[in-house]
Amino acid sequence: MRHPIPDELVAGLEQIRRSPADDGVVELIVRRPAENEREVLEEAMLDPAEGLVGDMWRVRGSRSTPDGSSNPLAQLTLQNARLAALVAGERERWPLAGDQLYVDLDLGVDNLPPGTRLAVGSAVIEVTPEPHTGCAKFSARVGSDALRFINSETGRAFRLRGVNTRVVEGGPVRRGDPIRKL
Repeated sequence: MRHPIPDELVAGLEQIRRSPADDGVVELIVRRPAENEREVLEEAMLDPAEGLVGDMWRVRGSRSTPDGSSNPLAQLTLQNARLAALVAGERERWPLAGDQLYVDLDLGVDNLPPGTRLAVGSAVIEVTPEPHTGCAKFSARVGSDALRFINSETGRAFRLRGVNTRVVEGGPVRRGDPIRKL
């Protein structure tokens, strides 16, 4: 796949800025059952202890915790669907970014500061202060220009790489469900 060039990324920012601030939609649900594996789901269960049930978050652990256990502040990641379309193109390629929920919602810091709660399906999640930044895998999948773009000052303000959340109240979530600020 051809990766977007910087001018295309900057031009696409206007569409991302039009994301709804309060009431959005779940566009895609992706479970990561193992390293580099993705399952696109129509429905998933969110659980306060497990995150997205069946996802590798808990068993994979984290380099950011002293004991290598899973990071509760990075339990579930949301990606702006408009950004996913910009950097990955076709919807079938969105899961390559590695996030679990792709939503049409403004994920920017000003719109969703840490502590903001969101109703998604019948679950409730909370935005955490843990930054979500791109890595070498993200760069390889969508291009180094995209990685620089999301990690720019503007990219960080809009959380173009996405946002980390934790599950507060479990429940099912389906593709097409609303996601809204509480």
